[in-house]
Amino acid sequence: MFDRKKLEDIQNQSKKWNERVEKSLDKNPERKKDFLTTSGIPVQRVFSPEDAAELDYQRDLNLPGEFPYTRGVQPTMYRGRFWTMRQYAGFGTAEDTNKRYRYLLDQGQTGLSVAFDLPTQIGYDSDHPLAQGEVGKVGVAIDSVKDMEVLFDRIPLERVSTSMTINSPASILLAMYIAVAEKQGITPDKLNGTIQNDILKEYSSRGTYIFPPKPSMRIITNTFEYCAKEVPNWNTISISGYHMREAGCTAVQEVAFTLANGIAYVEAAIRAGLDVDVFGPRISFFFNAHLDFMEEVAKYRAARRLWARIMKDRFQAKNPRSWMLRFHTQTAGCTLTAQQPHNNIIRVAWQALAAVLGGTQSLHTNSMDEALALPSEQSVQIALRTQQLIAYESGVADTADPLGGSFYLEKMTDEIEKRASEYLAKIDQIGGSVAAVEKGYIQQEIQESAYQYQKEIETGDRVIVGVNKFQVKEPPPRGLLKVDPEVREVQMRRLADLRASREQDQGKTSLEELKKVAQGDGNLMLPILNCVRAYCTLGEICDVLRGVFGEYEPVVKV
Repeated sequence: MFDRKKLEDIQNQSKKWNERVEKSLDKNPERKKDFLTTSGIPVQRVFSPEDAAELDYQRDLNLPGEFPYTRGVQPTMYRGRFWTMRQYAGFGTAEDTNKRYRYLLDQGQTGLSVAFDLPTQIGYDSDHPLAQGEVGKVGVAIDSVKDMEVLFDRIPLERVSTSMTINSPASILLAMYIAVAEKQGITPDKLNGTIQNDILKEYSSRGTYIFPPKPSMRIITNTFEYCAKEVPNWNTISISGYHMREAGCTAVQEVAFTLANGIAYVEAAIRAGLDVDVFGPRISFFFNAHLDFMEEVAKYRAARRLWARIMKDRFQAKNPRSWMLRFHTQTAGCTLTAQQPHNNIIRVAWQALAAVLGGTQSLHTNSMDEALALPSEQSVQIALRTQQLIAYESGVADTADPLGGSFYLEKMTDEIEKRASEYLAKIDQIGGSVAAVEKGYIQQEIQESAYQYQKEIETGDRVIVGVNKFQVKEPPPRGLLKVDPEVREVQMRRLADLRASREQDQGKTSLEELKKVAQGDGNLMLPILNCVRAYCTLGEICDVLRGVFGEYEPVVKV
């Protein structure tokens, strides 16, 4: 991008400048010997045109809305409309969470994001013995479509986009959502939203799996196929790097492992006979916004560029919408501290700013007290106001890719792309993402990075304000949200009433049909929908599938 003669002059100037600086270090030493990002990428004293010398503007950057989308997937980005402000929320009963949703919508939130409790995430009803002590604790308890009706009471589903963080039972929760919409008189083609539906990262990072990889991939591709025909505006998967980052991977690994999982889903769908340009435009992604500000901005740009090239060159997708990496971002829960929790407001603010400068399509900002409990109403409002302040007062949304052209940012974007590509090549050699998970490779890489990060904190090489430096004596926290322990009793009574009042023969027939289809190779979405409409419970549906598919046993390396 620069004149060759001018570059030579800059290189000579930089060499002399560095020599002078090196001589001065005896009197004015730098803070540390090596400056590295969280991914171990060296950070130079200064970046200059020589660090961007190999860039071809039209090939590597281009204009916003143009391949390879480094600078954003929309031509005008936030000049048209802001990102969706989608606060992740859910706790207690459906009534408790519905009240929180309506509060957030009244405060200016523009999309819903459902947090389900642990029993729901792993396919158990609230009265199952393994659900004891967990009902309604980390999300809302949903046992049947009856609960789903209460969850979205007085919320117009044709006007609100809903994201659901659910994986192994994603098809069942989507079926419940469709059934609730039908009761509101809304046809599936009018619905907008996302199911996470990303099982591969569960095996490596999060742990809320049910079935082994092969049948899990079938359920996912069945959902792709059904939604392409019946729910065309629904994002059928949100491929999540977020949870791998929470488990301890680096920014480079987050890009690499997320896109490797994306490749696996695309390959599975193509093997199932689906057209890449039919399901490709509905693939979405979910990334973390961590602490290293410039690395995070570069991470999103590198991921967009890599995915565009993967879809166009590797999978021969023809539709430009198939090339676009559209993503939701959540600020990093793992960076929140129980010590001096008000510091988390500042951490979340710059993490959110990094996501916006990186071109996110939707954003959740964590609340300051989440290292201690589920967020209070006041802390949720502050988290939402953080997004609104960035949108309406900071000015960063007035132009697309405002940091584009920074020598530092462009060098970092290139370096992340290069290092992530090396990981992708390694995973291809192993046999793809499924094989890499089955062999424990991805898990091992994440564990090693997590260990290194924690070691740096404990030695003091990495400062966490209020934790290993600048500590103060603090009083016990007050005003934390507590979930009523009676939630499980409420849910158990509801389940008993439901089982007593529903049409028994219809439910039994629906479950038998689901079993029959699961034993064959048909699409599972239709029988799941029939089960939901017959008021079969989540646990009953999952138990049928467990009986056919079995349960996943994690890889244990000795």
